[in-house]
Parts: sequence; structure tokens; C-alpha cells
Amino acid sequence: MRRLLTTLAALAVATAAQAAPKVEAAWTRPAAQGGTGAGFMTLKNPDAKPDALVAVASPLARTVQIHQSSMSGGMASMKQVARVPVPAGGSVTFAPGGYHLMFVGLTKPVKTGDAVPATLTFASGATVKVSFVAAMGPPAAAAHHHH
Repeated sequence: MRRLLTTLAALAVATAAQAAPKVEAAWTRPAAQGGTGAGFMTLKNPDAKPDALVAVASPLARTVQIHQSSMSGGMASMKQVARVPVPAGGSVTFAPGGYHLMFVGLTKPVKTGDAVPATLTFASGATVKVSFVAAMGPPAAAAHHHH
């Protein structure tokens, strides 16, 4: 029994120690009420285990979809994806022409400077609340890569 309790305690500490993914430079473009907005950001996974973004919800959108754009033979295409892997200790950038979120059925217009709140859900069970600030392009800090 003592060994079982020690094992369970160690498991609880290991589970609690998993770091939640971080969101940086979240932004969206202005969009009309009833229309569709796009969300961009960088997801960082500080944990030693890989994770994946599996769902997104926003009180300002009827639904939020995860999409990936790609070019093939000079044709741009976009498809909905069920998950976006975020490697252990790594990051994934959501940007025009790549991964992005689609805020479908906006309940109000989104003007420059407005924030679109959202909750990101990860395969690990972690949830992260984020505000996508409406702008014509990425925040200045996101445009510079620091090495």
C-alpha cells in the first residue's frame, strides 16, 4: 500500500509539473459582424513532452476552426485540421499562408484595437485564455526574430 501511495504521489507531481503552452503575439484582422475573422499567433511549448492544439472557442464567434493554408502547383488551398502538433520545447507559428484560426460567425464587428477573446484547448488537457488584438498586421515585436 505504501508503494502504491508513493507511486500515486509521484504521478500527481509529474502531472502537475507539466507546463501549459504559452501564446505570444496573438492578433486578428478587422472583420464584419456575421463574417469570418482570422487569428494568428505563436504557440510555445516549454514542456519536455510534445502537445497539440485540438480546439478553440470564442464567445464572439459561432465556431472557431483550425485551418492550414498551403500552395501546390501555384494554387493556394486551405483545409480544416483537427490538431496542430507543438513539439516539446518548440513552437508553431500561426501566420497568413500557414496555420491560422477562423472565427466563423462573428457576433459583433471587430475593429482595429478590439480584442477577440478565445480559449485554446490542448491534447494534454491544458487550456489557455488569450486575446487576439485586431490590427492590420502582426504586432511589431512579432515581426522581429530574436536568436
